[in-house]
Amino acid sequence: MDTISRDDATVDAIKPSIEEPLVQNRPLPGSYANGSSFPAFQGNSRVMNGFNELDARAHISFPVSREESVTSVSRPDLDRSEDTGGLITQVSKLLSMESPAGTPPPQGALDHEPSDTEAPLKHQLQVATLPTGICYDVRMRFHCEFMNVNSKEDHHPEEPRRIFAIYRELCEAGLVDDPMSTKPLVPQPLMRIQARDARPEEIGTVHDARHYEFVKSLATKDLTELKVLEAEYDSVYFNQLTFSSALLSAGGAIETCKAVVSRQLKNGIAVIRPPGHHAEFNRPSGFCFFDNVAIAAKVCQIDWPDTCRKILILDWDVHHGNGIQQAFEGDPNVLYISIHVHQDGNFYPMGPYGNHLHCGVGRGLGKNINIPWPSQGMGDADYLYAFQKVVMPVALEFNPDLVIIAAGFDAAQGDHLGGCHVSAAGFGHMTHMLMSLAEGRVVACLEGGYNLQSISKSALAVTRVLMGEPPDRLSETKPTRGGLETVRMVKHYQSKYWTSLGSKRLDQDEVPQDGGERMHDVIRYYQAARMLEENKMYELHIFREDMSESFNRQILATSNYMQKVPLVVFLHDPPEIIGGADHSTKKLEMHNTWLADGLKHYVDWAARQGYAVIDINVPKFLTGLDVDDTINTEERPNRLEAVDRLMIYLWENYIDIYPTRELFFVGVGTAYHGLLHLLETRPQVVKRATAIVNFVAQTKLEPVSEHTTYWLAKWYRTHSMVFVGCNHPIYTEPDRKTPKRVGNLVKSSSASLHGMLMAHKEEVQKYIKGLVKSAEAERPTDEDPPPGLNEIDMMVEPADYMGPAKRYHMEAEREASEARRHLHSMGLARY
Repeated sequence: MDTISRDDATVDAIKPSIEEPLVQNRPLPGSYANGSSFPAFQGNSRVMNGFNELDARAHISFPVSREESVTSVSRPDLDRSEDTGGLITQVSKLLSMESPAGTPPPQGALDHEPSDTEAPLKHQLQVATLPTGICYDVRMRFHCEFMNVNSKEDHHPEEPRRIFAIYRELCEAGLVDDPMSTKPLVPQPLMRIQARDARPEEIGTVHDARHYEFVKSLATKDLTELKVLEAEYDSVYFNQLTFSSALLSAGGAIETCKAVVSRQLKNGIAVIRPPGHHAEFNRPSGFCFFDNVAIAAKVCQIDWPDTCRKILILDWDVHHGNGIQQAFEGDPNVLYISIHVHQDGNFYPMGPYGNHLHCGVGRGLGKNINIPWPSQGMGDADYLYAFQKVVMPVALEFNPDLVIIAAGFDAAQGDHLGGCHVSAAGFGHMTHMLMSLAEGRVVACLEGGYNLQSISKSALAVTRVLMGEPPDRLSETKPTRGGLETVRMVKHYQSKYWTSLGSKRLDQDEVPQDGGERMHDVIRYYQAARMLEENKMYELHIFREDMSESFNRQILATSNYMQKVPLVVFLHDPPEIIGGADHSTKKLEMHNTWLADGLKHYVDWAARQGYAVIDINVPKFLTGLDVDDTINTEERPNRLEAVDRLMIYLWENYIDIYPTRELFFVGVGTAYHGLLHLLETRPQVVKRATAIVNFVAQTKLEPVSEHTTYWLAKWYRTHSMVFVGCNHPIYTEPDRKTPKRVGNLVKSSSASLHGMLMAHKEEVQKYIKGLVKSAEAERPTDEDPPPGLNEIDMMVEPADYMGPAKRYHMEAEREASEARRHLHSMGLARY
């Protein structure tokens, strides 16, 4: 077990017991010979007469004579064995409460007699003078994979070195009084908190008895049994010391929180493992066994029901803390806020539980706030924007008695599992803001983080801020588009529970019930009327009861879509409405509100060329699928799935059965995902499609599946133009790799969909028109069907017809055949 080097007297003075793990070195009162009081010095290193001798020598300044100025003495110049020039004699006199003769009191001391009405100086900074605590126990490192005990390769990411790397970083920075410290100690080093095993009744505040007994039983199982169990659980490994390490981890969190709540410490950091925020009521998962933070919060509520009733848990781990949310979603006195990557439920721990719609249940409704990032790659500016707009306003309104940080550092720059870019300074700034709450009672408990350098630097930054240092300056200050939209979405949805977020959400009694229509319906009516008048476009009906009613009147087509002419299919999100609502009345001023419909220029152009056109508008709100009647700004999985089903229906009933010549698809916004799904699920699309053009502003670039035919990604790349907004994360985040299988990317000079559509209008029109002319040049001149064949029979291409798609497939097959021959000649493959 790690120990801290101290004199015997110091160890006896502050040695913690199991029941009372921390005894603070309390300052002793004193005064000068003339009666004036002086500030007592406290520490946990080499105590002499109740004071820290080294700290006194290193940091007290005093005048040598009336003529000489004050001189500051630094620790490296001191030698306890020699008295050079009477220096130690004068310090000893100072420590023995005697002021040097003929000189005023030293700096920092009171230079006058305190009056009866003045409070003693030691009571004026009661919190600032308290130490920051650290909990670390080497026994938590005993939980490790069997296969990696003697191996230097293939370490599991949740490995024992994680906590040691953090502890060593703190020591080397001079924050811990330990032989590993390579720098001079700070004036008030971290106070060590003794970890202990959490008791069964403490574990039982969050987990059921069977879960506790299961983890306990691991200590008696052999290696074979443990390996079998690992396969049955989600992302965990076991050994015979897992139980004892997990108990210490939970107990360390408990004791750190208790020391801060009881004001033995001003704040603290618990460098503990295994982590806990994924551990559920009856099941370990995600490297976690006992929910350390949740257990510590419950114990503090029980032990201090009056002074520690309301607790804020801020979880900045890159993964959603499903275990903590489960433990408190019905508790009105615990506010849980999680900032994590969600990716529409496709990021661990998977599923919708971490989306912004989960706000608590019952009496705890509104006390659960998820800020779900749409993708990896989020940085300092995104996190601080979330803090400024959501976390801090809500936290101040909640007014907690204790703040616990579920301090996972896997969102840090360099962590490959997290894939985000939060700097050490970013974590410091978030800590600094949280310290303004709960009278400074803040505890950071380690959760995830798997890059040893990243977690060490990040934990150091957090600890320095806890000890009173200001955070370093940030280099990144502009949030990404995804960050802005996510925070706006969460703020809007949570505004019905928190007045500090601003009541911009429409209440049901404010929604017109009679005579009111949704604007997306009004706009589509206008578009339909305009396209009927100008382009003779009519509605295509959907004869499927399981399709959303919201698709009615959303699909318009020219009357020639059944003829042998080029066909352009537009699949797009609704046009943008640009304007601002009055904050007090929530009304839009129509004169200052604009409909940004850049796509209409494409539709009108295609119709003028004599092409067939099918225009598919995908509403943001889908009747029968969305539960929230007032907003649906994010792309929910059910909307995307509905678009996929719609495209298959249209392909089978309106597109594939008619003999159009060249076929073009144009996707705008998130709706373009439906085109890729059609490519993957209907191979005949590739045979008929001429090209695909997509416009993506901030939406995640969706790749074609690698599980389909091997040549699909290559076909998509050579037959597509994918215009991407200039502020898309693939361009603004330097460490992000360009994704594969996403088509032929073209960086746009604009950031918005409307701006992109207008900027590339002529380019896309020229591209489509050029492909039509090329196809016409290759087409046989005599296309009249032989007698006896009707128009439907012409859907089948003549056997000798060599169109672009057929030539491509023949070329691909020829290349594959040559590759097989080459491998066979080398003895690596068989026909």
